[in-house]
Amino acid sequence: MQYPGMKAFLAAGRSGGSVNPDAWIRPPGTDALIRGEHGRAFDVLGCHPGPGPGHAVVRAFLPGAEAVAVLLGDELLAMERVDQAGFFAAIVPEQCLRGYRLRVNWPETSQDIDDPYRLEPRLGELDRYLLAEGTHHDSYRLLGAHPLNHQGLDGTAFAVWAPNARRVSVVGAFNDWDGRRHPMRLHPGCGVWELFLPAIEPGQCYKFEILGADAQLLLKADPYARHAELPPATASRVWADGSHAWGDQAWLAERAQRQSLDQPLSIYELHAGSWKRHADGRWLSYRELADELVPWMIELGFTHIELMPISEHPFSGSWGYQPSGLFAPTARFGTPDDFRYLVDACHQAGIGVILDWVPGHFPDDAHGLASFDGTCLYEHADERQGRHRDWDTLIYNLGRTEVVNFLISNALFWLREFHIDGLRIDAVASMLYLDYSRQPGEWIPNAQGDNRNLEAIAFFQRLNRSIHREVPGVLTIAEESTAWPLVSRPPDDGGLGFNYKWNMGWMNDSLRYFGQDPVHRVHHHNDLTFGLIYAFSENFVLPLSHDEVVHGKGSLLGRMPGDDWQRLANLRLLLAFQWTYPGKKLLFMGAELAQSDEWNHDGQLPWSRLADSGPAGVCRLLTDLNHCYRALPALHAADCQPEGFAWVSCDDAEQNVISYLRRSPGGECLLVACNFSPVVRYDYRVGVPQAGRWHERLNTDAALYGGSDVGNLGAVDSNDKPCHGQPCSLSLTLPPLAAVILTGPELEPTHGGGDS
Repeated sequence: MQYPGMKAFLAAGRSGGSVNPDAWIRPPGTDALIRGEHGRAFDVLGCHPGPGPGHAVVRAFLPGAEAVAVLLGDELLAMERVDQAGFFAAIVPEQCLRGYRLRVNWPETSQDIDDPYRLEPRLGELDRYLLAEGTHHDSYRLLGAHPLNHQGLDGTAFAVWAPNARRVSVVGAFNDWDGRRHPMRLHPGCGVWELFLPAIEPGQCYKFEILGADAQLLLKADPYARHAELPPATASRVWADGSHAWGDQAWLAERAQRQSLDQPLSIYELHAGSWKRHADGRWLSYRELADELVPWMIELGFTHIELMPISEHPFSGSWGYQPSGLFAPTARFGTPDDFRYLVDACHQAGIGVILDWVPGHFPDDAHGLASFDGTCLYEHADERQGRHRDWDTLIYNLGRTEVVNFLISNALFWLREFHIDGLRIDAVASMLYLDYSRQPGEWIPNAQGDNRNLEAIAFFQRLNRSIHREVPGVLTIAEESTAWPLVSRPPDDGGLGFNYKWNMGWMNDSLRYFGQDPVHRVHHHNDLTFGLIYAFSENFVLPLSHDEVVHGKGSLLGRMPGDDWQRLANLRLLLAFQWTYPGKKLLFMGAELAQSDEWNHDGQLPWSRLADSGPAGVCRLLTDLNHCYRALPALHAADCQPEGFAWVSCDDAEQNVISYLRRSPGGECLLVACNFSPVVRYDYRVGVPQAGRWHERLNTDAALYGGSDVGNLGAVDSNDKPCHGQPCSLSLTLPPLAAVILTGPELEPTHGGGDS
């Protein structure tokens, strides 16, 4: 084979002797590289020593280029076209080992570029070791796409874990989506491929082209991408973090010192895409959502919002519960910095932000994690462990340390990079049980022969230890729907380590009871009282979530029996029961509007209902419940302690009445009496522990809430007649389908309700 340009270079005497250039110009592996099958591109491309003293060889593969030359200072050294596919090479002075550029002549333009194959790797030995060990909780700072300066050049560093791939390349418009152009460097010990591409700027789209272990060619979005194209497009976007100027320093400092169990926690759950929309049906952006949502939360008095999953997801109808890009806030509503604006605005208004987080499963879309490198990398290979039957999704293999590290790094990413205040972990039960939603023969027992997922237990314990150690003051909340023990107890005590667990038993019992016509409630009284048997076995959140207003269940208002007045009264009573019952509070958006129809994720809340007196009254009641809950320690300070609650009467099923005391560690006491009948109970005697005047702090039947305004004229004086095991008693008027809250003599009233 003839290389005229290189022979001329040698003939000029620069080589110090005669050499055969063929082995240097087209080394072993060149043909595989041209075919896109070479997994060690840095062995072929870039600048390498030789041939002979004082010389080096530069090789480049640039399909479509008409000519290529090496730029060494002011000197231009032509490269030879070694292969018509676009493989070029040149023997050059050894100074090129210290740096050079390439001048590329394309059919319609000329371009000077920095050769990525002359650069050293970005990942250091320690990082590679920790990634291989699965203990690098900052892995999101290394993997993915990161705009930075490397060896004096501005560009983007790409890295991806694909240990079984034969070849991985970065592709995008910058290389015509040609996977042969930019194959990556493999670090065999940790299975990570990396490549720094000079001049790649934020905003550019990219994917990883992977020649899988099965020889199939795959095109994958970046698992660590910070931003993505707007679905249904699926490419990742290079994104530079750090441009948002946070203003929530005071909030974060206070949060780190907070004792969460003693604090009020009332959570407003919302779906960002259907809370409110533009008149033409467009979504609100994160910034527009912040500007409208924050004032609404201030008005209603919630302490936190909880966003249904906002990690990037391909299908809007999954509501975010089938995420494909765990590190990217969905592009539906804007950029990552737009999302930071929303969180920051909440914090500066004194509102916490909780994210719904989904570590249990992921969709099998072709661009996602499924068979990522041609093998079951993130998921189990055996479908008895690796596929969720209910949702037709794939289950993370928590037996792989790298997968566990991926998930824990993601949790910490949201908490650190977006200042998130807590994570509500979705579908915990589906992760804890190997036989969850499976028939005999469809699951594999653990090494001890039972149905506990020991790897999931270890994952949750490690997750919670890591979060509470590294980001003090944040919350983790488990959606766990079974009687699994010690969910909200420390790992050192054998627990899973969550701060709170959703009380699904309370939710089911309460909604079942409220769904009964009052004439039949006498037979279902146990639904009201049974939950107190276990109310303090965990730290509970009482959820009336999105799950209760979808799939044909109707809205909360729609579940209530009776005529329009009774349905609204029942809804007010349900909210008061929830807000005075032991446990923190969670309510899905729309309940404050007394929404009559089931939630529709393709629409928005029926804001026009606030013009009607009935829904407006429910909204005013919820506001007052939140204000009472936050202002009265008896309603929140001992939510998770048995000392904070005592029955007064729990057995008056015939009259559909219950009454109970709530107490704070400071000695404050209040009385709650609930009448679940549409009949007014006059002169209803209730025992109380203290003599004196008891003030009617709130009455859900008050006229301003849309009620009939039956009540106790603002206060009731006790007498010395013992009742219900208490030394004193009150003679109350209990309004129909209503609850009254009375504060003890030691508390001064701040507002009242009903006949006051």
